[in-house]
Amino acid sequence: MDNQYLWAKALHIIFVASWFAGLFYQPRIFVNLAMVASDSHAERERLLLMARKLQKFATLLMIVALVTGLWLWLGIGIGRGPGSGWMHAKLALVVAVIGFHHVNGAMLKRFEASANKRSHRWFRVYNEMSVVLFAAVVFLVVFKPF
Repeated sequence: MDNQYLWAKALHIIFVASWFAGLFYQPRIFVNLAMVASDSHAERERLLLMARKLQKFATLLMIVALVTGLWLWLGIGIGRGPGSGWMHAKLALVVAVIGFHHVNGAMLKRFEASANKRSHRWFRVYNEMSVVLFAAVVFLVVFKPF
């Protein structure tokens, strides 16, 4: 195997997994923020600080994951040519994951403005979306069903 391919693949896996770690954890912070008592300013500010830092860090990880993915796809040619329908499906899911990332940013802004209207139960369900997206991407990449 080509050394460039192995480097690109390893880096892509590392940064995708790291990005998803942020996507798994940020909604969990939202669960806690939604449960904070209105008179608990210190706890609210601590959680907001954690969420802000995580959003920035996850954004950097996302950028590197996308760059390494483009390197594999356009630079090395993974998922191009006949039998690459799985790549089109994966790219659609990547767009959904990027959307999920940005929705997290919008939710953070609502929490910062004290404008959140959703319950901690809603955020518990929302929290599982990142797992569903991650599993779908992994299954497509591993099984390449079409």
